[in-house]
Amino acid sequence: MRDYFLRRFLLIPPTLLGITLIVFLITRVVPGGPIERALMEARMGDAGGAMARNVGNGAISEEQMAQLKAYYGFDKPPVEAYLVWLGKLVRGDLGSSYRYNEPVLDIIAERLPVSLFYGLATTLLVYGICLPLGIMKAVRHRTWFDNITSTIVFTGYAIPGYALGALLVVYLAARHGWFPMGGFNSRNYADLSAGGKVRDLAYHAVLPLLCYTIGSFAFVTLLMKNHLMDNLAADFVRTAMAKGVTFREAVLKHAFRNSLIPIATHFGQHLSVLVTGSFLIEFIFDINGMGLLGYTSVVDRDYPTVMGVLLISSLLILLGNILADVLVALIDPRIRFK
Repeated sequence: MRDYFLRRFLLIPPTLLGITLIVFLITRVVPGGPIERALMEARMGDAGGAMARNVGNGAISEEQMAQLKAYYGFDKPPVEAYLVWLGKLVRGDLGSSYRYNEPVLDIIAERLPVSLFYGLATTLLVYGICLPLGIMKAVRHRTWFDNITSTIVFTGYAIPGYALGALLVVYLAARHGWFPMGGFNSRNYADLSAGGKVRDLAYHAVLPLLCYTIGSFAFVTLLMKNHLMDNLAADFVRTAMAKGVTFREAVLKHAFRNSLIPIATHFGQHLSVLVTGSFLIEFIFDINGMGLLGYTSVVDRDYPTVMGVLLISSLLILLGNILADVLVALIDPRIRFK
């Protein structure tokens, strides 16, 4: 098993090379790149645009165009430019953002804690509530508790998180003022005490967390319930109960562990979402997280930031797949990777 996971880790670098190379080449051929946007800004007389800083308004000469291509890194062939980007990556340099004129690594380091906060809080809420709820629904199948909770769960599953966010902002924040309109914390956050900071973060996180958890809530709950019911009907559970094991012990010590196998697989896939988040929810609540950063970088053709976010997301997906295999092997002793 050790050799298997070692090979999986050794496959991460070539996989990342393939992913980043494909996306990097795509950024070189798609229309509407940074040069076209800079020319448009110049024609519109945008004094704050990159083109205005380099060439000013009006038509530009071939020399100015060459300077513009060199400024955005389009003066080299695609493969050579990718090798230059790869060389900087090895030294820990992801380049500078076209939009913010700051190092991409600093921008990601600023946004990453915000996404980690919501990702970890969402994970704790989803698994901390859905696993016990799924057990109770399986044990009390077709009772009033199961019917009522199923209605609530499916109703929440039918509502997209961003749609719920828009409603919450309009009615609970804007109209009634019970919660803030958005943001990660208040403007006077630095001046608050330790307890005040915790309350302020919780106050701002209530509505976004509702939107984050509503999508995974039904999926994890029903996944737990259905697999637990299948295991409760299995022969090994009936045999254990025939030998004197109580129903509670059969559920928690026998059937529950086997039911965690699909949950473990889903948890590994959830790792990338834990960091990247949802750009729609972050946009609605004005949260400067990784999801919104990735979306705006694509819209603005901020290719260095796109590559940085892509690199982190791809790495998390690969690590999540390995983590899923590790969790499955720990839960199910029958599985041995070779």
